[in-house]
Amino acid sequence: MAVPLLDIHRQYVELKPQMDKAVLDVLEHGRFILGPEVTQLEQQVAELCGVQHGLGVASGTDALLIALRGAGVEPGDEIITSDFSFFASAGIISRLGARPAFVDIEPETYNIDPNLIEAAITPKTKAIIPVHLFGQVADMDPIMEIAHRHNLKVVEDAAQAIGAEYKGRPAGSIGDFGCFSFYPSKNLGGGGDGGMIVTNNDTSDKFCRSLRVHGESPKYFYHTIGYNSRLHTLQAAMLLVKLPHLRQWSEKRIEHAAIYEQAFAGLSDIVTPMVKDYTTFHIYNQYTLASPRREQILTALKEEKIGHCIYYPLPFHRQVCFADLGYQANDFPVSNQAADQVFSIPVYPEMSSEEQQKVIDTITRAVS
Repeated sequence: MAVPLLDIHRQYVELKPQMDKAVLDVLEHGRFILGPEVTQLEQQVAELCGVQHGLGVASGTDALLIALRGAGVEPGDEIITSDFSFFASAGIISRLGARPAFVDIEPETYNIDPNLIEAAITPKTKAIIPVHLFGQVADMDPIMEIAHRHNLKVVEDAAQAIGAEYKGRPAGSIGDFGCFSFYPSKNLGGGGDGGMIVTNNDTSDKFCRSLRVHGESPKYFYHTIGYNSRLHTLQAAMLLVKLPHLRQWSEKRIEHAAIYEQAFAGLSDIVTPMVKDYTTFHIYNQYTLASPRREQILTALKEEKIGHCIYYPLPFHRQVCFADLGYQANDFPVSNQAADQVFSIPVYPEMSSEEQQKVIDTITRAVS
């Protein structure tokens, strides 16, 4: 019995009649660009986050890019972010001609360490991008306090955390902007790329809304240069079918995580995810373990045809494309250790108990 890291098809089978109808409805009305389903999804995601505005864009990466533009980032500015994340959170900074300033992570959550942020602030710092990695919101209160004290904008990278909560507040609702991804593997995944920006700022929403259509406002009049970054109507239609199920799916992931936690509790070479006291809802976009015996475990998983992945094998400060930033390989020791030891295992809601037990048995044998 093979166990995939994620099986998107099982989710589709459960929702097939509604999904098929949603797609056919769009084909019937023919409003493929910024159709009514996009507006509906924007409103519903904004409501989920408890904010005023949602803005559908072409990808989670574009959500970050446009939000930074909305935050006033210009060439030469510096943006503070985590050293350990998916590439987009750092890459978009460089794309805008700004400089990424990396900060090490907390060993327990893999999120940016708030205690290290202030030391990275310079007169050129414009914003902070905390990444809510693996489905747990970063410790936002101290981050917001630092940002307010230094007059910095905060753009939450909540690509892996839609529906997660920090002290009862939804991910994406705490900073100046929240950015989500609808990549198919996310907890709320579409049929391709897609993303969304949420904000409470009317002016920022209006500006970002113009940026997603080349910067036009009104139509065919341009005061700034933007992007072609619109969430496709077909994507929005599929996501509208899935959104009502999001909470239930996340709760199922939490159930799987609890079973893993109990099963691995006695294994000295396995570090399970820590859920912080401020986390009122961890959505487990990934279930990420750490072990100094990672290669031995991955070999066993591969032999048993169990899906797994390393998120992420190389921190930003050691990536070739950021060599000009001047960081040394041994900078950010926690990030380096995470890259050497982390690996993620199946946690998707449709996984059967038999499949999960096979994952547990394989890992247990590998480290016994």
